[in-house]
Amino acid sequence: EVQLVESGGGLMQAGGSLRLSCKPSGFTSDVYAIGWFRQAPGKEREGVSCISTSDGSTSYADSVKGRFTISRDNAKGTVYLQMNSLKAEDTAVYYCAADPQIWRYICSYPMTYWGKGTLVTVSS
Repeated sequence: EVQLVESGGGLMQAGGSLRLSCKPSGFTSDVYAIGWFRQAPGKEREGVSCISTSDGSTSYADSVKGRFTISRDNAKGTVYLQMNSLKAEDTAVYYCAADPQIWRYICSYPMTYWGKGTLVTVSS
């Protein structure tokens, strides 16, 4: 059974930084797409940033390019989302998600496996 455990959310002032972590387990292959989606109150869920474990290819939503960075510790399998220059509009529940279909690293389509989510609140 695939499980995704997130950590690192919290309250931060605008302009600050937070780092989210996602530890996956249960994958039978080391090749999969994994990343972060978010859902703000009253809004649809959107892909934030995803990565391919095959070659490290990444994708980012336009709203976070230049501010957020996704990375993966290949030894641990843990995926990180470094969020800098946070804005109030980044406030949302952030979900780690993963899928064995590697092409889903483009982060535009829902994935098969989901974490429980971690709340990020940015105060202005």
